[in-house]
Amino acid sequence: MDDIDRNSPFWEQPLETLDRGQWEALCDGCGKCCLLKAEDEDDGEIYMTNIACKLLDINSAQCSDYRRRRYFVPDCVRLTRSKLEQFSWLPDSCAYKMRARNLPLPDWHYLVSGNRDTIHDTGNSIRGKVITEVDAGPIEQHILDTPL
Repeated sequence: MDDIDRNSPFWEQPLETLDRGQWEALCDGCGKCCLLKAEDEDDGEIYMTNIACKLLDINSAQCSDYRRRRYFVPDCVRLTRSKLEQFSWLPDSCAYKMRARNLPLPDWHYLVSGNRDTIHDTGNSIRGKVITEVDAGPIEQHILDTPL
């Protein structure tokens, strides 16, 4: 028997049932996936930094050229259902990660609150916490002890 409640909002549906538009809309706009990461050459461990990709607008936490981002940043992440598990560095607060674990979206997510600024107002985005790639200097000086 089909246990999907077709009357519930799309963001409460299983990820595999979402169309591309719904998948994109699930993004909470935190900007954390657009922070540069450092990989330890010896053990492959990934470390988060407070350096924003050169295309990330650090005030809005949005990509300044989302459609053409991979042209300017060839190693830019394209998060898909099939790749979700590959990105263990995604924060636990990531809407994709939460829904993959069948957890509800937090109250600060714009789909729940109805306001895209709630994520910033509650301190759950990169706004005010990062610097741009252009201004950063050596990545080693920006490795975070605790994720944003």
